[in-house]
Amino acid sequence: MNTSLTNTARLLGAGLRALLVLTVICGVLYPLAVTGVAQAFLGDKANGSEITDASGRTVGSSLIGQRYDLPAKAADEAAEPDLTWFQPRPSNGLGTNGVNTEYSLILSGATNRSADNEELVAWVADAKAAVVADNSTRSYTVRPEDVPADAVTSSGSGLDPDISPAYANLQVHRVAERNGIAVDQVARLVAEHTDGRVLGFMGEPRVNVLELNTALRDLNRDPGR
Repeated sequence: MNTSLTNTARLLGAGLRALLVLTVICGVLYPLAVTGVAQAFLGDKANGSEITDASGRTVGSSLIGQRYDLPAKAADEAAEPDLTWFQPRPSNGLGTNGVNTEYSLILSGATNRSADNEELVAWVADAKAAVVADNSTRSYTVRPEDVPADAVTSSGSGLDPDISPAYANLQVHRVAERNGIAVDQVARLVAEHTDGRVLGFMGEPRVNVLELNTALRDLNRDPGR
């Protein structure tokens, strides 16, 4: 009996000591080490890839898309896009059946509709008509065949922060007219915020909409523009 109790006490003591040591190593030292390395070498990414404007105010993350809308006229009405700003690609299905329409982080995913789905085809047709109407100005007319695919379809996640250079350039004349800025200045902003393929061959050229709109706001605030 005494031997059994002694062995049990020894095993319990060893288990508690192991628990304490592993808790300190895995629950304290390791997280602190990883956090320290991340902050020292990857501080921007570790903190959420935040984007700040000229005043130093955080305006969002470069990894997550967001909408640029006018205030809704009523609680039960959908907000209209604020055409002063560059607009992102649609966020999943243009808003029916509970899919993500506001770049909400609670919901991420694709519409899962096939390319010949009648509802999806109608969404794309309506979106293309809206893009043509919204971006045609007094001096510039958008043709339906000029509308790129990302202007009328969502990404797989519905949270894509980027658009194609083609869609960004399609919006240049409208943004310039709405902000009272020369077209070449806005086009230059797009060119400056166009990122090429990763390592020169992976993916496609892209424009981060939040970074572009932040630069546009800073340009609007520049008295010497």
